Amino acid sequence: MKMIKNLRSGLAPIGGGSSGKGTTARKVVCLSVGVAAVVTALVGAALATPSSGIVSAIVVARASFVDSVDVKFKTDTGSEEVVHAPEAQETVIQQIVIGPGGSTGWHSHPGPAVALIKAGALALYSSDDPTCTPRIYLAGEAFVDRGQGHVHLARNLSPSENVEVWVTYFDVPPGGSVRLDAANPGNCGF
Repeated sequence: MKMIKNLRSGLAPIGGGSSGKGTTARKVVCLSVGVAAVVTALVGAALATPSSGIVSAIVVARASFVDSVDVKFKTDTGSEEVVHAPEAQETVIQQIVIGPGGSTGWHSHPGPAVALIKAGALALYSSDDPTCTPRIYLAGEAFVDRGQGHVHLARNLSPSENVEVWVTYFDVPPGGSVRLDAANPGNCGF
């Protein structure tokens, strides 16, 4: 019979048996898996890039679709791209104000997002761009972010003015975050 070290009382058999000690072995395995998950989460949080200079990030509204909704966005920025969120979950609207020199930090979103620039100029950097060239969006302009793992960072390059952005996020898990922190992809020098 195989034996493992029991944390409380010496050796315990692996498997059922009438003594019930097999459940102790299962507890040790479950505890080990739980500790590994916590360590993984902490390492991921340590690698995340924090935001800076965010004046406010107010969630204005959050709602679930009553009927089944299939969201698709088709964009053409030199190459056509279709962003698809089948059976979209919650939709969240957020107002974000980024102070002069502020940044969102590298992040993604669970699903696609539509951003409208209400005031100022927003510089958007993509982890996919090896040249780290920002796309600049001015007040009155809008763009679609595909989310779903697309890592990006937004900055306010102005030394004196705030940037105000209104974002509608689609396919957010019920009660979940609109933001998924990400590690610095290393393509930009900041």
